[in-house]
Amino acid sequence: MNIHTDSFKVASLDEYDRAVQIIEDAESSIAQLVGNEITLIAYEKIEDLKNKV
Repeated sequence: MNIHTDSFKVASLDEYDRAVQIIEDAESSIAQLVGNEITLIAYEKIEDLKNKV
């Protein structure tokens, strides 16, 4: 799968341990429901889109 967007970038969560824990917990819960390993990716909206056009 190839996902391309100019509106979002991968979120930097290095300093947000709780956010990472929430994502990991969600991955585990979803994996149990569907029976496959799941990876969730956090994106953040790129605020300054005017300069990219």
